[in-house]
Amino acid sequence: MSFMSNFARPSRVQREAPLEAGNTPAHAARPGESEASSTISPRVREARRDLLDGVADFTMKHDLDVTGANLAAICNGLSGANTQLAEAFVAREISGEPIDQRWLDSVVRLDPDTKDRLAELDQLMDELEYSLIRFGQTAKSAADETSDQRGVIDAQINEMGTAASSGNDVARVIDLSRSMLENIERVEFAMVNSQEESAVLRENLARARMEADVDHLTRLPNRRAFERRLANEAQRAASTGSPLCVAFCDVDHFKAVNDTHGHEAGDRILCAVATMLNSVASENCFVARHGGEEFVLLFYGLEKDAAFEKFDGVRRAMARKQLMNRDTGKPFGKVTFSGGLAQVTDHADPRTALAEADAALYEAKQSGRNKIVAAN
Repeated sequence: MSFMSNFARPSRVQREAPLEAGNTPAHAARPGESEASSTISPRVREARRDLLDGVADFTMKHDLDVTGANLAAICNGLSGANTQLAEAFVAREISGEPIDQRWLDSVVRLDPDTKDRLAELDQLMDELEYSLIRFGQTAKSAADETSDQRGVIDAQINEMGTAASSGNDVARVIDLSRSMLENIERVEFAMVNSQEESAVLRENLARARMEADVDHLTRLPNRRAFERRLANEAQRAASTGSPLCVAFCDVDHFKAVNDTHGHEAGDRILCAVATMLNSVASENCFVARHGGEEFVLLFYGLEKDAAFEKFDGVRRAMARKQLMNRDTGKPFGKVTFSGGLAQVTDHADPRTALAEADAALYEAKQSGRNKIVAAN
């Protein structure tokens, strides 16, 4: 029996409240339900309830955070909509290894569909920018042409007014022409405004692009920026033969920090770790927040041993710091992180290196934390 089939059972409502005389049957319309919704077959309605029950049970059983990303991943896995997630859940369940937040984050992070969605977002933003450029060019051309025509008409009206000293018909023609000229001026003004608004929209889009690449808490580059940088640097390393390493690190016992000191204090811890990691960022080291309490680093032009020394150096520096909760005056204790490192250029697909670095991080966590493990 598959893992998902465990959830093909009576819903919690039915288990706890068996149908009796007077109870509303599952297929009947309930208060607040539309007539259209009541036409859904009982089997479909029951399957939906079972899936919702399954997602809730899975979340509570494995003590996972109730977030949109988690619920979407769990739903996709349990429903079979994402076969890779479904297979990962089954394999993890069979092996008896924990399905915890770090593991779920890793599985979702390594999902190729994530990279495709980020690429699709970039493409949409490129298309929007191109459309704005074309619109701005069209508005400018229209405004220039309207301005030229207005000048010609204005000169002709003045000439007619000078040549015709009398005559009602000529006067009416001149009045109509002046009215038309005023309309043209309004169109010209509107086109100039459209051109200016197009320029403002392009500036806002550029700003949005930049903000879309930044983690709002730590101000480090975010996962989206990392995915793009990884693809570019892996291609460059492959063409030039230069080494490239990737590393993940995860703050140790971060849940305990949140539970003991609160989420605001936890945010300050993440910012402190981000600052420490960013101290090694340079032309040969890229640092980003990957999500939650996890960060990712790319080391350009450094062999694995050299990247390990640089990475482990920042880990040692972090472990030496003494951090204080400024709200309570109580020390946080030693804040450390664990990390995993792999060489991207050892593999044809850079995502294989991500999986290796992630496995090395898991090994560092399992073997005592506050250490860096390099993938073999």
